[in-house]
Amino acid sequence: MKKLNFGRYDAACLAAFIGYALCSLSIPIALVAMGKDLNFPLDRGGMAAGGILHLTRSIAIVTALLVCGLIAARIGKRKSMGLSVLLMGSGILLCSLAPAYGFILPLLLIAGFGEGICEGIATPFIQDLHADAPERYVNISHSYWSIGIGICVLGAGGLLSLGISWRFVLALAGALTMAAAPLFLWKENPRKKYPELQTASNMTEIRQLSGKIFKTPRFWLHCLAMFMGAGAEYCLTFWSAAYLQLTFQTTAWTAGLGTAAIGLGMFIGRNFFGLIARENNLKRNLILAAGGTIPLILILACISPEFIPSKELFFILLLTVLTFCGIGIAPFWPTLQVYSVQQMRELDSTLMYIYLSSTGIPGCGFFTWLIGVLGDRFGLRGALFLLPITLIFYILILLLDSRLYAAEKPVKSPFQTTPS
Repeated sequence: MKKLNFGRYDAACLAAFIGYALCSLSIPIALVAMGKDLNFPLDRGGMAAGGILHLTRSIAIVTALLVCGLIAARIGKRKSMGLSVLLMGSGILLCSLAPAYGFILPLLLIAGFGEGICEGIATPFIQDLHADAPERYVNISHSYWSIGIGICVLGAGGLLSLGISWRFVLALAGALTMAAAPLFLWKENPRKKYPELQTASNMTEIRQLSGKIFKTPRFWLHCLAMFMGAGAEYCLTFWSAAYLQLTFQTTAWTAGLGTAAIGLGMFIGRNFFGLIARENNLKRNLILAAGGTIPLILILACISPEFIPSKELFFILLLTVLTFCGIGIAPFWPTLQVYSVQQMRELDSTLMYIYLSSTGIPGCGFFTWLIGVLGDRFGLRGALFLLPITLIFYILILLLDSRLYAAEKPVKSPFQTTPS
């Protein structure tokens, strides 16, 4: 097995993933405090309003995903990534100054647009950097999202527990994210330039390549799987802190430990799945991971302190379950993207990554909002039962893909990019 080789732009991309997580998770970690301060308390019917925050962000992300290919074609993937961290960070930093709930929404559009560029460009950015083994580097790079989760939830949870305002937490997350921009935008070493590959540079070419993708039925099946898998993954991450605080009456710090446990599991899982990834085992890994996650979420939804007399032992068990949930959901996004591109290599890979993300992000937004609506009606404990149902559909879609396209063999060629 070839030794992994990392450089400046790997570090830049890892920093971008950490910043992406900081911006994405700082809001849900501070959500209870924000609800009290901005008049949408979660324990008095404000969960749907909390879910709308992410739904708004999702709209901006999808909008950015639809145009990020053109942006990258005009200024390059490297500068596009630099722009993305600047937008993410500034949007979240400005959220810290919002005087009312309504002001948060347009500012999340700014942050979300930056996140959309990062979401659409980061994976092909890594693919171009490591075209010899993208399935390994993509999973490992995505694992740094999980490090960002840990930094965010432990740092933000600790600060909130100490009585520090949620505004300071958001401002700090935004500033740290913007600090990654120089790694992308600083003058390049002439001997170690980022390998910019020519991509579709005008709308006519993009429409032609997109039309070929959209006319491929298998692509839409993979998009549906992405919608389900991404929704399950992000719902668990988004609502875990609020679930612990409201269901078990924990502090923000303890709730942060729960989300950090998911982040730790995702870091372990993405590195593990990245190291074992081979072209012939990606779908099997996805099905096994989803199947193993279903009973874990059921345990999470049913577990109660009444079953275990020791409070310390109960929380150790709770954190252990959350960690294994994180391992289970780890490959849903990056592995499915790589698998889809490998199976449909005749299609443009950059646009494939972008369009798959364009269906994953709405899945995150839709299911996050739906959990909030169900939480207002049945409580978050009852709302969690939505996630095993989602994962069952995820598995069924992958099995249907196997049945419908079992006879098809992916084209034996390097990862497709638009020819020069």
